[in-house]
Amino acid sequence: MTAAPFTRRDLLRSGADLALLGAAMKTGVAVAAPVPDRRRPLLLAHRGCSALRPEHTLAAYAKAIEDGADFIEPDLVATKDGVLVARHENNIAETTDVASRPEFASRRTSKTIDGEQQVGWFTEDFTLAELKTLRARERLGPMRPESRGLDGQFQIVSLEEIADFLAAEAAARGRSIGLIPEIKHSTYFARLGLPLEPRLLDHIGKSSYLSRAPLIIQSFETRNLKELHPRLSSFPHARLMQLIGDPAAMPADIAAQGMKRTYADIVAPLGLSEIATYADYLAPSTRMIIPLAPDGRLARPTGLVEAAHRAGLLVGTWTFRPENHFLAADFRNDQGDSARNPAGSVAEMQRYLALGLDAIFTDDPALGRQAIDHAGEWKS
Repeated sequence: MTAAPFTRRDLLRSGADLALLGAAMKTGVAVAAPVPDRRRPLLLAHRGCSALRPEHTLAAYAKAIEDGADFIEPDLVATKDGVLVARHENNIAETTDVASRPEFASRRTSKTIDGEQQVGWFTEDFTLAELKTLRARERLGPMRPESRGLDGQFQIVSLEEIADFLAAEAAARGRSIGLIPEIKHSTYFARLGLPLEPRLLDHIGKSSYLSRAPLIIQSFETRNLKELHPRLSSFPHARLMQLIGDPAAMPADIAAQGMKRTYADIVAPLGLSEIATYADYLAPSTRMIIPLAPDGRLARPTGLVEAAHRAGLLVGTWTFRPENHFLAADFRNDQGDSARNPAGSVAEMQRYLALGLDAIFTDDPALGRQAIDHAGEWKS
């Protein structure tokens, strides 16, 4: 992979056009906008190939790379001894066998994470050595039988192990494989005295692979990305991605400050212009780009992709999954809610790609590769 896909677009930034597109987002009416020259969209492996392997394991990452992913995604949380490990959440009740381990029964507890009360076992209460005794489990259970059949086989892995694994895979395959880590619960971990960002930057600087490989750092919070922006001058190969959550919710860092600013506010025209001062990518959920109508089918696009492009941002989206349960009604088949539906998933991704997306997250990179490679002619 060359550095070209990371080049920020040279787009028009007309205030009048931004206002028009902002109105379009509120009304749901699509507004035509010039389509800039663009390169082939990036394929981002969501937690690895998490549709077929237990998420955030080397097996999931290996399958994603084999299936053509440009980037693999580790969600990063901290251990008690300050090591960054890959778990979707710091609560590991659903993604490991910790509940079956009597030696850790006393560590089951209740905590408030980003305003949400949770019960379970949390990475910050375990050392890396203790986490290494656990084994990964499929979170979605019966919906993903192939992955579930591998329960108990794989360890929790550290960022250092992931970097070494990527270096080996890149050398063996003769191509760069990017890393797109998500910083999870930044404000929460900082309050525990376990800030994630300096640990991540330290890993990047010390890793001969991460110090030169394609890198996109993402977060649902805003303050950490703003603070990382000037620090990335030492890592010109790294970019930042602002993730966008439920429009009615607030980023955890903003809520912690007692402010009232929702994700809907953040993707308003002025908010997009602000994001463009510190980040390269905007990444809302798929349904913020094309929402569902009352019948479950796709409605009109909101205009968010065009608005973000005009603000100077690249646009990714999360997350495409191959089961009927997650697909818009347009693309489901009659095999049942939990059934795997590859053709429907590819068709849905192509519907979104047609809007000019620059990157997509998918649980099944083989299907994502098919969708991208057959979605049209991309300019080189």
